[in-house]
Amino acid sequence: MSSVDPVHERPAHESAAHGSPADAAPSHEAPTHPTPGLSRRAFGGLAGVGAAAAVGGLGTLAGAPAAAAAAPEQPGERPFRAAPGRRSRRPNILFILGDDLGWADLSSYGASGIRTPHLDRLARQGVRFTQGYSGSATCSPTRFSLYTGRYPGRTAGGLAEPIADRGVGLAPDHPTLASLLRDAGYATALIGKWHCGYLPDYSPTKSGWDTFFGNFGGALEYYSKLGLAGEYDLYEGDAEYRDLRYYTRILTERAVEHVTEAGKRSGGRGADRPWLLNLNYTTPHWPWIADGDTEESAEIVRRIKAGDRSALFHEDGGSLEKYREMVEDLDRSVGEVLAALRRSGQEEDTLVFFASDNGGERWSYNWPLSGNKASLKEGGIRVPTIVRWPARIDPGQVSHEPVFTPDWTATLLEVAGARPDRDHPLDGTSLAGYLLRGERPAERDLFWRVRGERALRRGDWKYYRGTGGTDQLFHLTADPREQADRAGHEPELLARLRTAWEAVDRTLLPYPKR
Repeated sequence: MSSVDPVHERPAHESAAHGSPADAAPSHEAPTHPTPGLSRRAFGGLAGVGAAAAVGGLGTLAGAPAAAAAAPEQPGERPFRAAPGRRSRRPNILFILGDDLGWADLSSYGASGIRTPHLDRLARQGVRFTQGYSGSATCSPTRFSLYTGRYPGRTAGGLAEPIADRGVGLAPDHPTLASLLRDAGYATALIGKWHCGYLPDYSPTKSGWDTFFGNFGGALEYYSKLGLAGEYDLYEGDAEYRDLRYYTRILTERAVEHVTEAGKRSGGRGADRPWLLNLNYTTPHWPWIADGDTEESAEIVRRIKAGDRSALFHEDGGSLEKYREMVEDLDRSVGEVLAALRRSGQEEDTLVFFASDNGGERWSYNWPLSGNKASLKEGGIRVPTIVRWPARIDPGQVSHEPVFTPDWTATLLEVAGARPDRDHPLDGTSLAGYLLRGERPAERDLFWRVRGERALRRGDWKYYRGTGGTDQLFHLTADPREQADRAGHEPELLARLRTAWEAVDRTLLPYPKR
């Protein structure tokens, strides 16, 4: 690539040495799932409020000083520090998304009633980000921002929040993470939720992925695979695939098979052709159906077939206990895939990323953040974010650097040696220099726009305007819950951030009139 350092090839016999804290080494215990009759059972820090004096200065994203307020360091964690000089080949990339998983729904992020040992272990083996953000506040726009590396509002399909109309989607001629990596020699696959447009015009296989297995829509009933309009929505490529078992189990089995076969083809380490796997779970998105809940599933199916278009929203269902089951099942499922990766001999040279597509819904645990999915308050866009790459990144670390979805697109392209498309410039900033070479992150703003809301983060400060139309200003280190509006105390800063937001907004497509 023209302006970045390539990832160096590492001889097959050379292994990166790590200084591992306790429990940072990969576990060799594969998660197990007990078996019910129908299908295998599986799926399913209070911040300091800070004195007023603490909110006086203007920070930068590069500084992001003590912004661990909403996610204090865990035992055994140390502040992130790159290990420059390490050598490696281009990594395989396993990019895992949960669906509507809340900011603090993992025990490593503060959940007290939910146990997520496999994701917690993944965090201990790599870097846990306390200020990771999604590219938007709902499913489709965030996926657009990941696949394109750009603000959702740069494309017509990205204006849908989320996509429901079958006439919009991710244009097949738009460069994507998958198409750019494929051009650079990667094998590409997507397993799980697509939600970037429907057949016949839109599909992962039209946008750079070699293979696809999953659902096109935004939600489906976990057993019947019926979507919001009653359509069957499980596909292999562009053809329907019939399997009425619990969906998360099916996706996990497919991912395990995919990783295992990739290892066989490459002989483990030393792969001639690296791979990208986007593994997009629908868990823990509504309906609130855990593995084994066949009676509740049947009732939702009955309502769908009777023409109830709101049945999948499951507004009369769910509970904290049911949500716990679903999140813990997601954790076990990710654990199965990671165990397969280890058994295949590819763990060292695979970059694993885990996050949620947006903030959580009504059963999620977001404390101390306010807001949830669909809102640009912190609870709608701040998400758990974990990165592991044993060959290049030391375990047991935590980063308080603010990052968001388009940054990961730019980062993955760089570490894979792929070039962004000049006609579609990225809005994200590569973090490869920060993660691998110890460089100071570039100073920049993080920008969000949804219909009726706007937000921009610069350093510790966040400019926000909600549906009420009032401009607000929050200092996120001192006030991660966004309760102390400092707009009246910092009018010049507020004006600068508003001007910066409006400058970006002028470059985006307008929302269509309703």
